[in-house]
Amino acid sequence: MKHYAGLDISVKETAVCIVDETGKICREVKVVSHPDDLTAVLKDPALRIERIGLEAGPLSQWLFEGLARAGLPAICIETRHTKAFLKARPNKTDRNDARGIARVNLFRPVHVKTLTSQKRRALLTARKLLQEKALAIENDLRGLLRNFGLKVGVVGTVKFEDRIRELVEGRCELAEIVTPLLEARCKLREQFTVLHRRLLRIVRDDEVCRRLMTISGVGPVVALAYTATIDIPQRFRNSKTVGFILGLTPVLNQSGESHRVGRVSLCGDGMMRTLLYEAAQVMLTRVKKWSWLKAWAMNVAKRCGLRKAIVALARRLAVIMHRMWVDGTEFRWTREASPAAI
Repeated sequence: MKHYAGLDISVKETAVCIVDETGKICREVKVVSHPDDLTAVLKDPALRIERIGLEAGPLSQWLFEGLARAGLPAICIETRHTKAFLKARPNKTDRNDARGIARVNLFRPVHVKTLTSQKRRALLTARKLLQEKALAIENDLRGLLRNFGLKVGVVGTVKFEDRIRELVEGRCELAEIVTPLLEARCKLREQFTVLHRRLLRIVRDDEVCRRLMTISGVGPVVALAYTATIDIPQRFRNSKTVGFILGLTPVLNQSGESHRVGRVSLCGDGMMRTLLYEAAQVMLTRVKKWSWLKAWAMNVAKRCGLRKAIVALARRLAVIMHRMWVDGTEFRWTREASPAAI
């Protein structure tokens, strides 16, 4: 008889539920959230495990890799589907969640990224974290000094510290307060530069990233984030699907005679969606060289406004970048040299 297992994962312990093909519960247990402990439970000779489901989360990639190396048929389950299914249960407990996930054939599996993409994603996340903390300190310094009538004004990153020290000159108490903040900001900026240079080295040696950067507005950060997010381009049969996966397509709400097209769904990777939006904005507002893609986006802006045009261009950038990756081609600036419109 076939058996199916559901894992409800938490940081310390994982609730395991094993059912047979009729839905009868065969075993329920809680074990430490570690691949070795889970393997010891799931590799029972008396069980014929057909599929193991675990909800996508912070530990899911690590546990999935461990179970896969042990030869167990594990899959990651889409979080939205799991939440919608388990919401029908009145009581939410780890035990009930594991029972629901054990009906693993009802869920859609999601792609688990390769180790290389996971490391690149970790680099991008750490770089962004340092950048945000440095900006937060700068903004706090501006607000702190404004209370004393000291206005920083428009100043670049390089001259920011000199401007702050100039304002607090002769004010010993304020200088004692802002000096530790300036030192913390300096350290954050130094480590941010270290990670950014590491990112540039990876992009320099990556052929796909260099090819994606032939698009105006697409820089090293966008290119690396895109390859880390898509991971394996062949898992998309159609390039247009990428826009949907990244949450850049409108939500359709249809019921009877009501047919409403709303805003973009905002599903998927928020970081990648933001970077694509920034790349589209750069192409429309800063890049002076014209291309068929920019002309198309400008026509959309005339009809629907600039903000909608940027979102539409971001979606189309995601689609074009996927097609360039699959075909091994560079960006074509004129429509005459380009393939059929995407």
